[in-house]
Order: sequence, then structure tokens, then C-alpha cells
Amino acid sequence: MAVGTLTVYVTVAQQALPLSGTRVTIDTETKLTDDNGYAVFEGIEAPDPALSLDPDNTIVPYSTVNVTIERENYQTRAVQGIQIFAGQNALLNVDLLPEGRNYTETEVDVIPEHQLLNRMRHSCASYQEINDNGLEQQWVLNYPIIPKYVTVHLGRPTASASNVTVSFRDYIKNVACSEIYPTWPTESLKANIYCQISLIMNRVYTEWYRSKGYPFDITNSTAFDQYYVHNRNIFENISEIVDDIFNTYIRKLQTINPYYAEYCDGRQVWCNGLKQWGTVDLANKGYNAFEILKYYYGENIELVTTNRIEGVNGSFPGYSLKNGMKSDAVATIQSQLNRIAVNYPIIPTIYPVDGIFGAQTEAAVRAFQRQFNLTADGIVGNATWYKISYIYVAVKKLAELTSEGVEAGLNFEYPGSPVRQGDRSVEVQEIQFFLNKISLFTTRVPSVKIDSFFGSGTRAAVIAFQRLAGLTPDGIVGPATWNTLVEAYEDTLAVQVPEQNLLGTYPGTPVRYGSQGENVRKVQSALNTINQANGTLTTLTVDGVFGAQTEAAVRAFQSQNGLAADGIVGPATWNGINSSLSALFNNPILANEFFTRLREIIYDSYTDLMWNTTVNSKTY
Repeated sequence: MAVGTLTVYVTVAQQALPLSGTRVTIDTETKLTDDNGYAVFEGIEAPDPALSLDPDNTIVPYSTVNVTIERENYQTRAVQGIQIFAGQNALLNVDLLPEGRNYTETEVDVIPEHQLLNRMRHSCASYQEINDNGLEQQWVLNYPIIPKYVTVHLGRPTASASNVTVSFRDYIKNVACSEIYPTWPTESLKANIYCQISLIMNRVYTEWYRSKGYPFDITNSTAFDQYYVHNRNIFENISEIVDDIFNTYIRKLQTINPYYAEYCDGRQVWCNGLKQWGTVDLANKGYNAFEILKYYYGENIELVTTNRIEGVNGSFPGYSLKNGMKSDAVATIQSQLNRIAVNYPIIPTIYPVDGIFGAQTEAAVRAFQRQFNLTADGIVGNATWYKISYIYVAVKKLAELTSEGVEAGLNFEYPGSPVRQGDRSVEVQEIQFFLNKISLFTTRVPSVKIDSFFGSGTRAAVIAFQRLAGLTPDGIVGPATWNTLVEAYEDTLAVQVPEQNLLGTYPGTPVRYGSQGENVRKVQSALNTINQANGTLTTLTVDGVFGAQTEAAVRAFQSQNGLAADGIVGPATWNGINSSLSALFNNPILANEFFTRLREIIYDSYTDLMWNTTVNSKTY
């Protein structure tokens, strides 16, 4: 029998921090995640891959395994029915939640059989260019965008079912792995994925459901949209394709809107659009993805790539960045990789950040690509650029959770009466603040705008949190929901971000000859980083003991930076070391975000809203 592989990747806060030492059990085999958050299981038996290439086959073409993920102080997760195809690497990405008093002990996700095996399958919706009144659907957005997140209704539009919010790329990867087999030819996979991207972009662009009053962007019912299985495993080759083309969609010539690309399996169900099984035959005949699309949709289509992507820092320059190039785009990547390296030490620091793509930058790019299952070629193409941007945003947000001053202006006491839709108050702002922090740790709770108004978006986020916490999902923040929100928020603060040689705030007393402990270790490690960047060969032993060698290194640093060379790390020297580290990383946020950045980024905007919005009087 053939074999496949399963790679389990465990993180917190939407991949902002990997969790090493997490216990992962697959049936009877147990492994611990490595320093990068991975546990790899090889040699898993699977059926002959030819079964998944035969449209008339009636035998299940994959095997299944069950996985349990356990770590102290985190909620246990279990996933059953993970699909293993021969010759393929199945990926299971798991974001763990900090353990809370109100969460169930173990959350279990069950992956149903693959959609191509579902004998009762309905076709995707017919082309919907008219609304319920028979009138042409009006385009709501000014231009097509790639949204940061998509909210999926897990059922038919009118069904009483949960809504889940996931990143756009994760949504596409999930749909592709649920709709088609990973063993299909690459051009077949790409043609199908272009359709799936275009369909969801059409729903977002036309606000098809939201314009009708629904609090979601799309459903997972194949009678209306496309199939999505929450928390399922995906496959490495499909993941790589999506990362490369996620911002490319189909449209008709001379139009603006993404094309509603109707498709069906072409065997059990027939439709006017693309036939999924038919794409396999065409790819085997030598058709590329675009030629397959034209075969089904006609010559009057084109593929369009957009850089209008929410939640990213800068747009892809339109060409790949590689060794030997020099540009502002290279400097952007260097700076972002240096910040990501704080949370992912496997990525080497780039110094200086000069916009020149040299050996250091290439090494850092390769390390990043290996960490996040991208092709490790050291070249920053579309997939790598946007993945760097996504992780950069995630790690910055996670750092905000550990900044000082988070709690300075918040009132954790229940206000005394329920807070509900239609309210406008400081209490609403606090609820929105808590929800936004919690949303970093789980895609099941969407982020919201902090505007003091309890609108439909805030109510949807409250309901999502209530479902997560096992509370009555009524969208009203009474005593139980308020207290659980506070507890969950405090749970997120327990997750510590690695500081990678940053000293943090001055400890209050000088560090000098004879001192011992963690503050000495911080100074020794920081000086090693600075000296290495400056080409100094002398390396201090990071042992937490302030001896003669450490004193000499401190004096040398002080002399080089215009400080009194007394060998004592007082406030001026401590802050000088921090400033040098900040300059080294060429990122002014880096040295400050652990102790002041929240006031600058979040707390100031939060209090600005308090003074600039008509709200209930409250003293802070």
C-alpha cells in the first residue's frame, strides 16, 4: 500500500507564535512539536493514488487518522477524520486557545467525507446576476478587493447555523481541499481554484448576502455557494498554489466585477460552467489552467491580479525580489523579516536594512519560507511577499497584548445593566476592545471596529464569542458574558512574546559588577547581538553573572556611545542598549512595543474615541 504524510503545525494568535513542546497524538503514535511548532508523521498508509484520478471509481481514495493536540495551560483540541492521500503531505494548522474557566475541556472537530464522494451533492448555484426582485444586482463596492477575512455561514442561507470567520486564503485552501483531490494535475487544480476565488470575490464585491441583511459573506451550502469544512486539514500542494494565485480572479472582458464562476463535478451533477472531473482530462491533454477556463467559459474572459488586499503592509511590487536587487521593496521585506524574527528565532536577522538583497536577506527569506511551507528558493514572489506581510501584521498585534499600560484605562467591572445592539457607550468600547484582543487567538471570533456603537458587527462577534464560551448566544452582554469576556481577555495576556535580546523597561536598580540574575543575562545577550553586528569577535558567556568580562563589554559600549564609561548599567546605559538594538533592527516599533506601543497604537485611539464620541460620562 502507498503512504502519505501528515504535518501538524501548532501556534497561538493566528500563527504569530509557534508552540514547541506540544503533545500531538495521531492514533497510537505521539510526538512533541519542535522549536518551530511542527510535528511530522510519515509513512501513513493510504490507498493507491490512481483511485483519486478515476471519475468512475467508487472506492474511497484516501485513509483517515485522528489527532489530539495537548499542551499545559491551553485548551485541548482533537480532529477526527483527517484525510491522507498517497504521495501527499496533509497539513493541519492548529491555533490553540489559552485555557479558560469557561471553555469546554476538549474541542473536537470531525471532518466529513470528501465532497466528491457525496452522492447527494447539489450543484453550485446558478449564475446569480439578478436579485430576489428580478432586478440586476447592483455592485456595492467601488472596486474588487481581497478581504482580510471571510465570514462563512455553515448551512443554507436561512438555516439556523453558526457563522465562522476565517482569513481569505485559509478559506480558499479549505474549499479547494474539500471540493477537489490533491492528486489531480497542477493545471487542473489551478483552474478549479481560480473559479473558487472568483466566486467568493463576487459574493464580497456584490455584498450578495450582506445587502439582504445576513451577517455573513457566503454559505457552505453547495446548493448556493461552495463547500467549506471548518477546521479541516488541507494539503501542501494545494496550499502552495493558493498562496501563489490567491489574488487572481476571473472576469469577463470589458467588465469590473469578479465573474461568478459556476462549476460542478460533471459526473453526479451537470451545470453550464466548469466540470471538475473534466479539468483532469483537459490537463492531461496538455491544457493549461487559463485554456481550461476558456474551454468552459468561452474566449470572453481574462485573469486579473489585484493588489487591493486588506490587512497587508504594502502591495507586491509586481516582480520577484531576488539576490542582487536593490529597491525600497527589498528594504520593506528586510524590516518585516527582522520583526518576525522576534517571534521566530529560526529566521536570521538582516543587518543593515539597506534595501540590498544580499546573502543575509536570501538566508532569512529561505528560513521564512521553510517555516511557513513555501517553496524555499530564497526569492520573494507573490506568495512569499503576502505571507510575510500577513505574519508581520500578526506578530505586531500579538506584541500589543504584552505591552505595558494595557489595563490602565479599562474598567473590568460589569456596568450594572446589559449592553446590547443599539447602545452607544464607553462600555461598548470596552466590549469591542476585549473582542478584538480575543479575535487574535481564534478565527471563531471576528474582529470589530472600536467605535462605541453596538451595531450588527459587534453583535455577531458577541454571539460568536458566546458560542465559543458555551454561553447562550443571544448577542447581549449581560453579567455572565461580560465576566467571561474579561476572563478570556486576561487569558490572552498570559501568552508571552519572546523578546530576542530586547531589555524591556529599566529594572529600577543599576546592574553592575557582582550582580546576578535575569537582568544580567539580558544585558549579556543584548551586547552580544550588538557586538556581532559591529563585527566584534568577543562573545560574552550568557550566564547571568556580572563579572570582569561583562564589565569590560559594558565600558566598551559606553565609550562607543558617548556615555560615562563606568561599567555600570544604569538608566542611561540600559536605554542606550535598547536604542542600539532598535537601530540594529531598523524598526523603531521593535524596541518600544513591549512597553509603550499600546498607548501609541491602541490605547490613544481608544481614549480619543472616548472624548470625540457622544458617550455616557465616565471617569478614567
